[in-house]
This record gives sequence, C-alpha cells and structure tokens, in this order.
Amino acid sequence: MAGHICIFEDIQVSQFFPLVYFRPVYNLRCGMFSLKEKIIRSYPRAQVSIHCRPYLNDYMRLRNPSLLVNDIPAGECLFINGRVVADETLAKRIPLAGEDMVYVHAGQVIAARVSGANLRRVRKSLSGLFSIADFDGIPTQETDVETVAFPWEVVHRNGAQIVKDFELLARSRRKTKAIRGKLSAGVHLLGKENIIVEEGAQIRSGCVIDAQDGPVYIGRRANIFPLSTIIGPVCIWDESWIKVGAQIYENTTIGPVCKVGGEVEGSVIHGYSNKQHAGFLGHSYIGSWVNLGAGTNNSDLKNNYGTVRVTLGSEQIDTGLQFVGLTMGDHAKSAINSMFNTGTVVGVCSNIFGFGFPPKYVPSFSWGAAGETFTTFAIDRAIDVARRVMARRKIELTATEAKLFRKVFDLTSEERRRRGMPT
Repeated sequence: MAGHICIFEDIQVSQFFPLVYFRPVYNLRCGMFSLKEKIIRSYPRAQVSIHCRPYLNDYMRLRNPSLLVNDIPAGECLFINGRVVADETLAKRIPLAGEDMVYVHAGQVIAARVSGANLRRVRKSLSGLFSIADFDGIPTQETDVETVAFPWEVVHRNGAQIVKDFELLARSRRKTKAIRGKLSAGVHLLGKENIIVEEGAQIRSGCVIDAQDGPVYIGRRANIFPLSTIIGPVCIWDESWIKVGAQIYENTTIGPVCKVGGEVEGSVIHGYSNKQHAGFLGHSYIGSWVNLGAGTNNSDLKNNYGTVRVTLGSEQIDTGLQFVGLTMGDHAKSAINSMFNTGTVVGVCSNIFGFGFPPKYVPSFSWGAAGETFTTFAIDRAIDVARRVMARRKIELTATEAKLFRKVFDLTSEERRRRGMPT
C-alpha cells in the first residue's frame, strides 16, 4: 500500500492571522512552494487528505476536488502538522509506515502515525484544531523538524527555502533545457547555471538577472519588462509581470499572476496581488488580491536598530528580528503614497488611505485614513469590490467564496470592537 498522509492545522493557527483567514496555514508559500506542496513532495507515493478549520470546508473542497477534506480513510494515517517546513529528510525521520507514534518538539505535535482504535478516536477530532491532547495514550518521540510559528518566520526563511526548492527542481530536470523562454537582445544573465526561465516567459532588453549568490526562477508566461534587475534567490511565478526598471532583491517570492514594480526585498507576495509602481516593500508578507497604490512604502528597520515588536490581535510580540516589514491580509488595499511603519499588520479587506502612518495594527474590514478614526468596511461592499477585482482577471467570485467572506467578517468582529469600531 502507498500509505496515507493527512496535513492538519493545529491550535497555533491564530498566530498567522490575518494571512490565514481565507486559507489553511499550510497554503502559505515559503520559498518557491507552499508548505503543503513541500510536505506532499516528501511523500510522493502517499495518498493525501487535508484538514482545516470547519468554516474553510466548502472552499477547500471547491479548490481541491481531488483531495479528501476533513475526512480520512480507515486503516492507518500519518498526520503531519501544516506548519512543518518539509525537506528531503522528513520522510526518513518520520516514516510513513511503522508503529503508532507521536513525534513532538517543544510540546508541539509535529506528526503522528496512527492506526486502528487510535485512528478511530482521532477521526472524531477532525472538526476542530489539533493539539497534543488529541493523541493522548500514544507513545511519543522527540524530533527536531523545522516549523514556523508566525508570519515573520515564514519571511525570514524564504530565501533559504528558495535555494532548497530550486536545487530539488533543478535536479529533477537536469536533462532538460533550463532557459526555455524568450530573451531579447541586451539581457544579461549572471550565474546562468542557477537560472530557470520557463516556456512562454519573456525577458526584455536591458534586464539583469543575477544568480551569482542565489538562484532565480521565472515561471511560465512571466513578463520581465525592460531595465529590470533581479538578484537571487528570487522566484517569480507564472504570468507575473515585473514592470520597467523594477529592482527585485534577494529572498523574494512573487506570484503567480502579480504585477510588481519599484523596489522589493526579502518579501513574499501571494498570487493576484499588485504593487505596480514606485515604492519600497521589504521583509513583508502580502496576501492574495492585494493592491498597493503608487508610492506605497513600508519600513522594515527601526531607527534604533532594535528588534521589532508586532501586534497580533490583542497581544504584542517581540519577534527577536531586526528586519520585519508589513503583513497584509487578502483583498486589502492601500492608496497612493501610503506609508506603513515597521511591523505593521493590516487585516483582510481593509482599505488604507490618507497621509501619515496608520496604526501598527489595522483590523480586518477597516476603512479609513491614516491618523483618523477608522470605520467598518461593510461586508456587502467588500464582496462587491472583490467581485469586480477578480472579474478583471476573468475569475468569478463563487457563492462559496461569498459565504466565506461573510464568515470571516463575523470572525473578525472582535478585532473591530476592541478598537471602538462598529462591528
């Protein structure tokens, strides 16, 4: 038998809000691929199911028709925490087959191999978030497996993960041509052996692709406009546009289907988001369907060079990092010349405009000018805007997704209430 894995969400998922209101934590991208894709790659012959918060059920079934969602077959299953950053050694350290065992690190469940009566008991927990208590009575084994616990940890690891993902991809394709796209005259490839340009991609005159210190991947039908500079490690996914004169620095992942200009460093930009114009984005994590207006800038370094503190919900956390930029949830927008302070968090479906810096924590579904009182972005208006934005990419906002918007609006009402906004 091929065996079965179930990628699950645990009780630490709230530490990734607002990035995971519209997606499971394992759909976050770290490096070239999502956390889920890395786990599946580690067990290539296994059957796969995915576990998520109940309100994401219908959406995940819509987007993953070939996978079981919040359901697993009887027999045996290897549960793997969706926060694991899987590498080539994962399947060796946590084998698919064997005796029942819970693999733990620092009191957290990394994985659990479960069968028989234990599996029947665990299956009853599929409607909630997993914790170590769900695997009571099963022997435990300490294991040192890399995980992420906060959004800035994903950003911090992104460059190293691009390198690892690229190496695995290049190794699997070593007998095929690496440069498949179209290169105009006057393109400079530095460290060509560390560059992959997929079929249909175009790199136009005057561009510099510098992979001397890290690989560069350019996906299918991507369009790199003239005079752009890309310094690896960088991953630009399918159908993304890098605008004229853009400066894309190391440790950055973009796309798919993004339009990016200006200066970007050490950041992750999820699919269908735009930062088309001048402005700096550094050490940031940007969700899907985000639009950053012309001249939007963020700070990623404090003037005193100290560690950055980030507000998540009602808690302020010292990241221990010197560089932390902007975390922005799906469908959020910033107007022209917007400015964001170090470690700012902006919730989903928020609209920021005006002069000055907005608060370092902006609740989801906020509407307002920096330095002024924010009001609630009404759910019907938010859905209508999302529908228009998606239609521009010829994507329909389904009834399932509209229902998800309304659920997330309800889930985030406490964020707005704490800040005196109408809920």
